[in-house]
Amino acid sequence: MNLNEVTLLTDLYQLTMMQGYFKKGMAKKPVVFDLFYRKNPCGNGYAIAAGLEQAIEYVKNLTFKESDIEYIKSLGMFDDDFIEYLENFKFTGEIFAIPEGTIVFPQEPLMRVKAPITEAQFVETALLNIVNHQSLIATKAARVVWAAEGDPVMEFGLRRAQGPDAGVLGARAAMIAGCVGTSNVLTGKLFDVPVKGTHAHSWIMSFPSELEAFRTYAEQYPENCIFLVDTYNTLEQGVPNAIKVFTEMRDRGVEFKSYGIRLDSGDLSYLSKKAREMLDKAGFTDAVISASSDLDENLISSLKLQGAKISLWGVGTKLITADDCPAFGGVYKLAAEGDGEGNFVPKIKLSNNPEKVTTPGIKKIVRVYDKETGKIKADLLALEDEEFNESETLTLYDRSEKWKRMTLKPGTYTLRDVLVPIFVNGECVYESPKVMEIRDYCKKELDTLWDEHKRLNNPHIVPVDLSDKLDGLKHKLICEMSNLKED
Repeated sequence: MNLNEVTLLTDLYQLTMMQGYFKKGMAKKPVVFDLFYRKNPCGNGYAIAAGLEQAIEYVKNLTFKESDIEYIKSLGMFDDDFIEYLENFKFTGEIFAIPEGTIVFPQEPLMRVKAPITEAQFVETALLNIVNHQSLIATKAARVVWAAEGDPVMEFGLRRAQGPDAGVLGARAAMIAGCVGTSNVLTGKLFDVPVKGTHAHSWIMSFPSELEAFRTYAEQYPENCIFLVDTYNTLEQGVPNAIKVFTEMRDRGVEFKSYGIRLDSGDLSYLSKKAREMLDKAGFTDAVISASSDLDENLISSLKLQGAKISLWGVGTKLITADDCPAFGGVYKLAAEGDGEGNFVPKIKLSNNPEKVTTPGIKKIVRVYDKETGKIKADLLALEDEEFNESETLTLYDRSEKWKRMTLKPGTYTLRDVLVPIFVNGECVYESPKVMEIRDYCKKELDTLWDEHKRLNNPHIVPVDLSDKLDGLKHKLICEMSNLKED
């Protein structure tokens, strides 16, 4: 997807609302929207922010081209003066966001957009589309990588992805979360990440024999030689033929950089153990045993518990589609609006579902770390103008169960503002790192979580508290909006 050409990647109601604001003379009214999510995907204890680079590219190139204008006219829903307004439309506001690869938690803004209401409203759909997808795949990939317990994980889900864009950007997100390479050549080209792969069953079937297929492949790629051994019979034919070719190569003095076998069917635990025995007996103790076949974090974890001798994991369908959790659930809600005098009035949305009640005001995220271990203790949502001092005692609460609290003494914790400026006055002030740099950063971020936060089932949840000032504001607005008097 060329993000220079996707201005109309939006919902129709964004345009109808924009025309309504324009007609009412509200087009320049400043507002603040938060982009956040309500629940960690996959039953996880955290999520990973991803997609910011593409979101930046979208906003930087936001303009209605002549063909866009002609199409909007053809809908017969919009007046000439509004269409003329669109001809000069561009983003002039401010965006703060959480850098890609950062650990994030529910209810805290991944992006904070402050702009005239027509601009802030219009970018909603595309920003959600971009951030939701990549954050979902990055989070899923992090689970897979964690389950592999340090073994390298390859992403190769392109052929099963929901379209080319999902395949390319999903692979990018998987790399951010810790995959060592992707089979997706276009992702490799666009984002300068490692591309890796072996061969298909069709390669074996195209030769008179499996042995000849292996020999031919070895002639082409002698230094990086992984044979797919399950085309006919894994243990009685595939692995012995691989060993025969490895022996021939060794006798010729070939120095292997990467070599081994790939299992793509059958009982992966049993087959890998038997294959390991056969390879070791032949003297190929450093040969890789890679595995594929509808793997995900749960199956990898199970295979690990069974003592499988797999050293490289190829994960496709269930990673690139986030098979068990197909949507991230990010939303975009109004948090404040200008009063015409340079001030912002906090706004709140109420709901019968408690998790859908929004947090009002222009907010920041203060991350609290244990000073000794560097692990995350909690996140603190606060109003933009609030200041916190590491030399003072800090008390954090579970706002739904206020008897649960954490008191941190001076010198035992450190603080970090998580949101950073991306756009100021419509100009981008942030330079996106390369994907492999984001990957390194993400690894450090994951190291700030305890294993209890990262476990696949029933993870410990990092608390996200509201400052006393923000909590009081939220309670006040709930009372006002629901016509209740404060106690």
